[in-house]
Amino acid sequence: MNSNTPNPGASRPGGRTARNTAAVLQATLDELGEHGYHGLTAERVAARSGVHKATVYRRWGGVDGLVSAALEWSTAHAWEPARTGDLYTDLLRLAETVASGFTDAPERDLSTASIAAAISSETVAEALRAFMADRHARAAVVVEEAAARGEVPPDTDAREVVRAAVAPVYYRLFVSREPVTAADLRRAARTAADAASRGLFTTEHRTD
Repeated sequence: MNSNTPNPGASRPGGRTARNTAAVLQATLDELGEHGYHGLTAERVAARSGVHKATVYRRWGGVDGLVSAALEWSTAHAWEPARTGDLYTDLLRLAETVASGFTDAPERDLSTASIAAAISSETVAEALRAFMADRHARAAVVVEEAAARGEVPPDTDAREVVRAAVAPVYYRLFVSREPVTAADLRRAARTAADAASRGLFTTEHRTD
């Protein structure tokens, strides 16, 4: 996850409040990545950001409030999935991006710490769900474009296809704690793409 884009949600664009907000939330992400959720403190964030700790406590209330706000803020980053013109390849690139984000990308420690924080705090978990919903919505464009090309039925649930492609990656990383190989990524992408092409993600097949 990348979160270097400031959030303009402050009293004046580019004003002191906006700068302080950006400084605090970026410091929160930096501290979370370096020290993990259990090593994160409002005092560390205040010192790193240069914002008085009384202001940090007053506005965000503590660690959970800081992490939740930082995750929400990070959705401002202008991310979009790679597009190759083929659903299988698009889903494979997406699965590769997820795996890399937790293994060898510069933000890998932050990504892992965010998951750990969500396990420890329901407040953070709610923020992480919103973050993931945003990412799934953005990634869904590859399925929507596949539907426009005729690769999948027009009433395909695009977000569910995305979830199916990346879920095995998260399982291996955080449940079974296994290495994620290139073959695993290809299998996940192929399974999701083939199921989608056969109409298994259409509204007709939904059970909720």
